[in-house]
Amino acid sequence: MPPMSSRSPALPSPRVLLCLLATWVVWGSTYLAIRVALQGFAPFVQMGSRFVVAGLLLMAWARWRGAPWPDRRQWGHALVIGALMLGGGMGGTAHAEVTVGSGLVVAFIAIGPALFALASLPFGVRPARVEVAGIGLGLVGVLMLTRGQGFQASLPGLIAILVACLTWTAGSVLTLHRLPLAPGAMGYASEMLAGGTVLLALSVAAGEPWPKAPPPAAIAAWVYLVIAGSLIAFNAYMVLLAEAPPALASSYSFVNPVIAMGLGVGLAGEVVSPFEWAAVGVVLAGVVLLVLGRRR
Repeated sequence: MPPMSSRSPALPSPRVLLCLLATWVVWGSTYLAIRVALQGFAPFVQMGSRFVVAGLLLMAWARWRGAPWPDRRQWGHALVIGALMLGGGMGGTAHAEVTVGSGLVVAFIAIGPALFALASLPFGVRPARVEVAGIGLGLVGVLMLTRGQGFQASLPGLIAILVACLTWTAGSVLTLHRLPLAPGAMGYASEMLAGGTVLLALSVAAGEPWPKAPPPAAIAAWVYLVIAGSLIAFNAYMVLLAEAPPALASSYSFVNPVIAMGLGVGLAGEVVSPFEWAAVGVVLAGVVLLVLGRRR
């Protein structure tokens, strides 16, 4: 028999473990921060300015470390991926939180791994039976969420979060299979700059007002989103996409709702009905099945 060490799965590296912690805990807390920042910043303004500032800081750091500038082709990829993941994904999330509680929004986003598995089919990635069961269960849970009082009271919020999930998934799949970014931090910085610029252009097109005197809580939330949400958690997710198995990279989807809903109810006084709690449970059960199927 081979030695036990050769038959046991390798533990994730410390780098991957830190990235997991960031996507689980830090990212879970950013949804409440988005809602707080909306008190002083319009949705596209908030997201666009956040990612432009974070992108500039990260690009300056990468250049200081000697990283080369992205070439024209890599900038083109960054524009497409940034428009999808940040313009559609994060912009849609902020718009949804204008009328829907942050906990329910992130619970809906937990369908992401199921969408990721479906979007990977054209690239030859076939789900196992357990994964198929998880996808089906997750879709049932999301359908239940749409029937709850939170999304029933806001059709625009439901449309915004649906668009956000679809575009985020499309960007994640494309950057893995078709549109690679520049290596390392420079690639993530170019994506944030491109996506942030798209968001600011959407802000102008939508006629959003620019903040004049945001309340201190909104400013603090915006700073938190720049540092914790963009520079730490978003970059951690991009590292996981490149270096971790899909099951680990998408595992944030069943941790974030628990953290976000707890913070929303406990700190922001958001109301979640028993039916919506049950829907969240169904979604999370589907995500667990999906992750277990990928590990097998």
